Amino acid sequence: MRRYLALGDSYTIGESVDASERWPVQLTAAMRDAGVSMADPMIVARTGWTTAELLAAIDSMTPPLERDYDFVTLLIGVNDQYRGLTGSVFREGFLKLLSRAVNFVGGDAPCLIVVSIPDWSVTPFARSDPRGVTVIAAEIDAFNDIARETTRQAGGQFVDITADSRRAARDRSLLAADGLHPSREMYKLWAQTILPVALHSLNSAAARLDHE
Repeated sequence: MRRYLALGDSYTIGESVDASERWPVQLTAAMRDAGVSMADPMIVARTGWTTAELLAAIDSMTPPLERDYDFVTLLIGVNDQYRGLTGSVFREGFLKLLSRAVNFVGGDAPCLIVVSIPDWSVTPFARSDPRGVTVIAAEIDAFNDIARETTRQAGGQFVDITADSRRAARDRSLLAADGLHPSREMYKLWAQTILPVALHSLNSAAARLDHE
């Protein structure tokens, strides 16, 4: 049975939706539908966490997380951006998380899937932010450029769901009742986008083992 670890913040824990509607849970269900024997995902995430706070939480876990997951997803950084942290601070924390995540898949970096930061500038919540939606969107793009670059350097895979998140500008059914976090329907879009990458990751890992 394949084991999956999901690391993140409010987007991964599914703030404002039922536990069954979180995208890691929907992704697991889709993989089961595709014929993959999957255990329930192990989720380490909390609303409001920055890269530094996720890192601290991982390092303080008792017992420590195991290092034999079949694949790991990492979606983090929106709170770094929201709190006004610089790109260099985000990069530093993100690099440390990439290193931890690769360890959790036993050093098999292609089994790490980094998910891009959604763009919350399209939400009603963003209208009251003094920075303005144009600046927010630009900062999200800059943080995602960092995440994409460092993920590829680490040998992981990067999945862009930011375009999916921006569909909420035209379709409010993609947002939860709080006007900020994604709805079940948005998380379903993300799971569908991530699914082929996750399946390919598992198949490629199996192939690498066969050649060892």
